[in-house]
Amino acid sequence: MLELADPLFLLLLPLPLLARRLLGPAALAGSALRVPDGIGEALLAAGRGAAGAGPLQQRRIMIWVVWGLMLLALSGPRDLAPVPALKVSGRDLAIVLDLSGSMVRDDFALDGQQVTRLEAVTTVGADFARRRGGDRLALIVFGSEAYYAAPFTFDTDAVARRIEEAAIGVSGRATNISDGLGLALKRMADSDAETRVVILLSDGVNNAGATNPRGVAELAARMGVRVHTIALGPKDRATAEEGERGVVDAATLRAISEISGGESFRVKTTDDLIAVTEALDRLEATDSDGLSAEVYRDYWPWPAAVAALLCLGLAWREGA
Repeated sequence: MLELADPLFLLLLPLPLLARRLLGPAALAGSALRVPDGIGEALLAAGRGAAGAGPLQQRRIMIWVVWGLMLLALSGPRDLAPVPALKVSGRDLAIVLDLSGSMVRDDFALDGQQVTRLEAVTTVGADFARRRGGDRLALIVFGSEAYYAAPFTFDTDAVARRIEEAAIGVSGRATNISDGLGLALKRMADSDAETRVVILLSDGVNNAGATNPRGVAELAARMGVRVHTIALGPKDRATAEEGERGVVDAATLRAISEISGGESFRVKTTDDLIAVTEALDRLEATDSDGLSAEVYRDYWPWPAAVAALLCLGLAWREGA
C-alpha cells in the first residue's frame, strides 16, 4: 500500500501564498524612461498583447505544479515491497577442497569434453554451493598447506564464485588432508549453529602435515561435526599398482566419515560427482522457515524528475 514517509512536508503547500501576503509584492528596481503619453500607451498595449492573460496563467499553474511535486518528493512516497523469507537452516557447512597437483589430471569428461579433475569439481561444486540457500557456507582449500578461501556467509553465490576461481598451486602441490579438515574444525569451534557439517573432497593420499587424518576425524566427532567425504579419481590406492601416481586413498576418507558420523562417496566420473551433490542435498536438506524482512520501494524520484522537467520547460519558455 502506498504511503508517505514524511507527510508533514505537504503542510508547506500554501507557503508561497503566505509569503506573498506577509511580504507583499517585490519592489521593482531600475531606471525609468520618460516618453510622451501617446507612445507610452502604445508600448503598454503592445506589452499586454504580447504577454496575454493566458500564458501568464499557464506559467503560474506550472510553478504551482512544480512546487507541489517537489513537496511530494520530499514527503517520500513509498510502498512495502514483498520480499520472500530467507530460508535459514541453522547449519554451518564448510567445503574443504583439495587443490593438490594431481587435480590437473584430465581423466574426467564434462559435457562430452575431456576436462581436468579440477574443472569437473569447480563446475559441479559451484552449482552445489548455489543450491545451499539457507546454509552458512565457507570454503577451505588445501594442498601442502590449508587456507581459508571464503568465510562463513549466507552469500552462497560468493562462495560459488570462489570455487570457480580455485587454481592449482596457491596452496602447494602436496596433499595435506589433516590440515584442511583441521582448519575447518578450528573455524567451527566457536559456532553456535544447530548443525555443523564438513564436506571434504580429495583425490590423493595424505602426504603432508604431522597429524593423522583419523585423529582429526576423532576431534570432529567430539565436537559434533559430521564429515562427509568424497574420494575423487578413477583409481583407488587399495587396488592400484605399487608406486602408481594419481590414486586416491578412499579407505582413509571412508574412515574419516565413519568416525565422525558422516557419509563417504566414491567418485570415478562426472556423473558420479553430480549424483553425490544430489545425495548431499538430500542428506543435508535446506527446507526450513526463515525470517522475512520489510523492504520499502521508494517512488520519490518520479515526482522529482517531473518537477525538474517542468523547470526546464519554464526556463526554455522564458528564454524563447
